[in-house]
Amino acid sequence: MKFHWRDGNRLQLLENGEEFFPRVFEAIREAKNEVLLETFIFFEDKVGIELQKALIAAAQRGASVDITVDGYGSADLSAEFVAAMTDVGIRIQMFDPRKRLLGKRVNLFRRLHRKIVVVDGEVAFIGGINFSADHLGDFGPGAKQDYALQVEGPVVHDIHRFALTTVAPPNPSRRWWQRRIRPLADTYVGSNRGEARALLVTRDNDEHNTDIEQHYLQAIRDARSRLVIANAYFFPGYRVLREIRNAARRGVRVRLILQGQPDMPIAKFGARMLYNYLMNDGVEIHEYCRRPLHGKVALADYEWSTVGSSNLDPLSLSLNLEANLIIRDHMFNRLLHERLDHLLQNDCRRIPLERIMRGYWWRAPLAFLIFHFLRHFPALVGMFPAHKPKLELLDPNNRPAQSQSHQVSDAPLQREQQ
Repeated sequence: MKFHWRDGNRLQLLENGEEFFPRVFEAIREAKNEVLLETFIFFEDKVGIELQKALIAAAQRGASVDITVDGYGSADLSAEFVAAMTDVGIRIQMFDPRKRLLGKRVNLFRRLHRKIVVVDGEVAFIGGINFSADHLGDFGPGAKQDYALQVEGPVVHDIHRFALTTVAPPNPSRRWWQRRIRPLADTYVGSNRGEARALLVTRDNDEHNTDIEQHYLQAIRDARSRLVIANAYFFPGYRVLREIRNAARRGVRVRLILQGQPDMPIAKFGARMLYNYLMNDGVEIHEYCRRPLHGKVALADYEWSTVGSSNLDPLSLSLNLEANLIIRDHMFNRLLHERLDHLLQNDCRRIPLERIMRGYWWRAPLAFLIFHFLRHFPALVGMFPAHKPKLELLDPNNRPAQSQSHQVSDAPLQREQQ
């Protein structure tokens, strides 16, 4: 599905669960007709329970509610938790549910990693924040630092249209005349117009497998003054690394905000294998040390920005299903820069080149091997036996309802493992 730039959008940057969850829950509580929700993680904790209550209340008011969760990230929802929603007519489907092997989840790759909420086709949320309590500061040292957007304006039509094709499943219990037919107007008629120009960009394993990466590459190539990238799992391919290095060489101030207190230690280890390559040409690397960094945001110069679900690593760039919003707006760029600069000044430590050079004689060969292994990692995964992921409606027993399961009708999902 191809999207176009939309003018006149209102965007609000939401930092961490403290800003994100109240906005989402309020929008769902005010829903009149429809809620579409797609997320990688939906946990049965205090955040998930509050979300569940808001969704149930919306369904009881008569709103159509469709939820899609990932079969790896949200594999542990209890039967009672699911039944409380399905009993009021909420449709819950799971992307690629798989049986455990020796108690372990085996569907590690090709995850549904997007985080999208659309309410009444008028307000949308998109970013990197999952529905789990570890996005709140009171979770403790493991609380994640992350970002999302509240979106109003014409680009919501594109997010809504995308969500209808990937989130809302066919409902076999409805007669043909009862099924939702919601044609979308070409012109936005709502009252919440803003000034931002925005573009929805998605990544799948079919026709749009490099779209997000291409937008990053173009923004880095076009940068002339400043480039700031805050990314949780940073291990991009050679093209992105080369363009980041080239930007620094031509005088762009390049600052990377990476994990200093990672939730996955291997992420920090992998990123550090790249430090020498980048820092030799003037790239500044700052490690965020207050808590685990989970953000996936970037800005270039004084207009271009992006917020979304895509990391700059082999999983997000080559395997997972992702969604980012690309933004061209001076005011939003300035706000995002202020937020990231606050992180840099207060919660990050800059890595000195001298420190990286120590022990380089043994680290360089290891970095070479790791880089080229991960560079070919997607192709290696593709050699595993292929299967076609399904979106399967969950029954009250928390098992896929086989009579209602269906091959994903959206071609990028249906053919993602071919």
